Amino acid sequence: MIHPVAVIGAGPYGLSTAAHLRARGIPVRVFGEPMVSWRDHMPEGMLLKSTPAASNIDAPQPGHTLGDYCAAAGIPRLVTDEDIIPVETFIAYGEWFRQKLVPELEQVRVVSVDRGSGPDAAGSGGFDIKLDSGESFTARAVVVATGLSGLAHLPPELAGAAADGPTPSGPVSHSSQHHDLRRFSGKELIVVGAGQSALETAALAAEAGAQVRVVSRGKGAVDFGAPPWDQPKLRPESPFGRAWSLWALSYYPQPYRHLPAEARHYLVRRVLGPLGAWWLRDRFEGKVGVREVERIVSAAATDGQPVLTVRTHGGRVEELTADHVMAATGYRVDIAAMDFLGHELRAGLAASRGTPRLGAGYCSSLPGLYFTGLPAASSYGPVMRFVCGTEFASPRLARHLAAAHG
Repeated sequence: MIHPVAVIGAGPYGLSTAAHLRARGIPVRVFGEPMVSWRDHMPEGMLLKSTPAASNIDAPQPGHTLGDYCAAAGIPRLVTDEDIIPVETFIAYGEWFRQKLVPELEQVRVVSVDRGSGPDAAGSGGFDIKLDSGESFTARAVVVATGLSGLAHLPPELAGAAADGPTPSGPVSHSSQHHDLRRFSGKELIVVGAGQSALETAALAAEAGAQVRVVSRGKGAVDFGAPPWDQPKLRPESPFGRAWSLWALSYYPQPYRHLPAEARHYLVRRVLGPLGAWWLRDRFEGKVGVREVERIVSAAATDGQPVLTVRTHGGRVEELTADHVMAATGYRVDIAAMDFLGHELRAGLAASRGTPRLGAGYCSSLPGLYFTGLPAASSYGPVMRFVCGTEFASPRLARHLAAAHG
């Protein structure tokens, strides 16, 4: 019996990988809610920071770009770097892509993945998979493409005001827990962070009637990127701007995994780091307050309201209060948080700072277990944090899987 490949996740990376596997004639089962992180965990009214060229979900055949979707849906084409993509348009594009190329998507949750016990077509035990529908089956290979799910990062210094973890109705939340920001109308809101998520969330909340302050930590000041017409003309073009480093990381991420671990993790953090989109500046400046501090010392909740203790760049210790604190502090890959993977699998994975160490073709140290998207960033570079990374990842993963488990 030839067991199918299981793809866990139905965001851009899961859909793209599944489309490439199907095009190779490989039996595949795909699980998850389509575009769920984009639909439920991004703020209403959000605009994508990425350009149209950087927002295509890679397909094994032409005719499935964002521009193709716009043409099919009768939407004005999004072509130039000056065109801005509403998140609703991108979600609809992902759903259109799914209907065209991954029509058999199963909207059920994978409960567990464990090493299989019986021989499969490749001569190994494969993987035993249980679904929340009650079904169990064996897969010959598994692709983890769960995106941001379960990886929201709350800095430890904020934990004192969130004893039970971040919650939308508690003193401290994570930005991924909010879709409708109108709930903060008339309230004082502190947003912790300095990246696009923090700055755009703050602007949207202010437009919804909140009094908003952004608290930026460390040496970096709140800043915004240059508009397309101000980009250097004599540097190579990449999906993220004109720079030799961005060009290399975008189109040649293969050597990245051979760098020393310290360099790989540093580049993932720093390249394309905190920076607001050029088009956000006018909506932010003068509408949102900014407090740049050296660090947040601690957080506490008094009568249900958060109090942040901060150290200023001048060395003073101060307290900041608000009705709510929202941590727009990004996501951190941690294999331990992927609890659908059985304990034996997680314990057997070679890892570096909580992230899986991947070899050629996005395969982990356990043959047949693959990771793509954000969990692959520490092995293949910052491009894996963005949709355009599907262009590099999906065909290579599918080719490796076909050769190893075909």
